Amino acid sequence: MSTTETAIASAEAHSAHNYHPLPVVVASAEGAWMTDVEGRRYLDLLAGYSALNFGHGNRRLIDAAKAQLDRVTLTSRAFHHDRFADFCTELAALCGMETVLPMNTGAEAVETAVKTARKWGYRVKGVPDGMAKIIVASGNFHGRTTTIVSFSTDPEARADFGPYTPGFEIVPYGDLTAMREAMTENTVAVLIEPIQGEAGVLVPPAGYLPGVRELTRERNVLFIADEIQSGLGRTGKTFALDHEGVVPDMYVLGKALGGGVVPVSAVVSSADVLGVFRPGEHGSTFGGNPLACAVALEVIAMLRTGEYQQRAAELGDHLHRELGLLTGGGAVQSVRGRGLWAGVDIAPALGTGREISEKLMELGVLVKDTHGSTIRIAPPLVISKEDLDWGLDRLRAVLSA
Repeated sequence: MSTTETAIASAEAHSAHNYHPLPVVVASAEGAWMTDVEGRRYLDLLAGYSALNFGHGNRRLIDAAKAQLDRVTLTSRAFHHDRFADFCTELAALCGMETVLPMNTGAEAVETAVKTARKWGYRVKGVPDGMAKIIVASGNFHGRTTTIVSFSTDPEARADFGPYTPGFEIVPYGDLTAMREAMTENTVAVLIEPIQGEAGVLVPPAGYLPGVRELTRERNVLFIADEIQSGLGRTGKTFALDHEGVVPDMYVLGKALGGGVVPVSAVVSSADVLGVFRPGEHGSTFGGNPLACAVALEVIAMLRTGEYQQRAAELGDHLHRELGLLTGGGAVQSVRGRGLWAGVDIAPALGTGREISEKLMELGVLVKDTHGSTIRIAPPLVISKEDLDWGLDRLRAVLSA
């Protein structure tokens, strides 16, 4: 057996089979490139589902982490630490908000948003106890906790995990009329992804997001934007909502906030909304820890320059132009996305998304499939145009084979 085969066999023998990774075993990585245990190099066009927006081993982020490792890494929230105030202040400013509630993973942040909305509904809006409803969109992906899969429409994510948590109304994504009809006096929030990532990088119709903002404001309902994948530079703006000039009541952030170094997530909102919590009602031992804050502060500083947003916008335009040229030959049915983020629907006759991903892997390019014949392309924002074109050339080769 090869080194790769041995490593995979060992992992299969001693780990739960909750993922179906491509048969590559990464040993090191830098920028947009990864090297496996055999010494083969691969261009990373997934970027850890946008957790690695700033690339592998980004020097600024690694240096920030190393410096903090020598000082203090964890206090728990039982005590203050000297990085916490700066983190909350700077992240709130980046979002144009007032208050931050830090967690670790994206799913934890979504759970926090759900709890916040319900608490706000009862204590501020005056919804009767136990009657709060949150509107979500079909095709959503917000995480895999028992509460979150309760409002998933993906059978793989949901099946066999009941009984399910009540309190959610599912409406078609992009359908403002259906959302309006689903609202009642007990609706406390709308929770949506401005661009649905796991569903295949679905961009809603023009005017939908401003319409959601207007509707929620009119009906005294919180607009919660899950920007865990779409935020922090991925689409060519700091947030995907920025493309339509929309500001929600609450951002849910994660992935790139930790720079691919440590898990960092947060809910960011107004003092009135997050002010519903009292000590002991919600928390996390690791949420907002010194190491996480140090890395996230560097991420925020990098985003403040606008450099990464501009790169995502410019290279994203190039990416979508090149992918658009593939739609005329029958190999690609459609392309969607924004910035350095694209969902590519492959003609089923050419193979499944998994099969296309495996063929690309053989040529030194790593992507990931979703929903049958769709592949997602989301390179680190630091990728060079030359490397991006190299990867696109390999995609053309696979599609023309």
